[in-house]
Amino acid sequence: MSRRARGAAPAGRPARVRIIGGAWRRRWLPVAPVPGLRPSADAQRETLFNWLQPEIPGAAVLDLFSGTGALGLEAASRGARFVLLVERNPVALRQLRDSVALLAAEQVGVHPGDAQRLLDQGCQAAGGMPFDLVFLDPPFGAGRVGPALQALREGGWLAPRALVYVEQEAALPAPEGWEILRERVGGQARGLLLRVPEA
Repeated sequence: MSRRARGAAPAGRPARVRIIGGAWRRRWLPVAPVPGLRPSADAQRETLFNWLQPEIPGAAVLDLFSGTGALGLEAASRGARFVLLVERNPVALRQLRDSVALLAAEQVGVHPGDAQRLLDQGCQAAGGMPFDLVFLDPPFGAGRVGPALQALREGGWLAPRALVYVEQEAALPAPEGWEILRERVGGQARGLLLRVPEA
């Protein structure tokens, strides 16, 4: 018998994702019908935001490969000063904009385009502001974690002591050259909370 993650829509209903904390707690947002789009289960996000809660109020947040926007919008709900959602799929992009409008989320911006291409241009491409927290959750099997992490470090994207949350295939090794602050493996996914090591 199949089981669905807590917070997922019942079979036969449109997919939804729930904001689990903060100002928009318990608000449901539609998930765009995009093949391969995999919203994080409530339990995964709850663990992640328990790790991050002290860092979020007042933070500038970058949500790369945003998909449903669940991570970035959760951060906005919990007091982030500014959140930039980056997504290139036009269907997902339309749903992100609808979700931002539904929440009247004035502190959330949406950037249409490829996340890696944006990163390779350096942080000036997004106004020159470094970010305190970055979510990096690309499609599995695309080999995008390594290049994105490199561009984040080299392009001025990271504020001092910035945190980067990576979600990747569980079978892959942890990225090299980063301090691993937290790690969680669930099913086929491994979540890693990273920071650039102090010199």
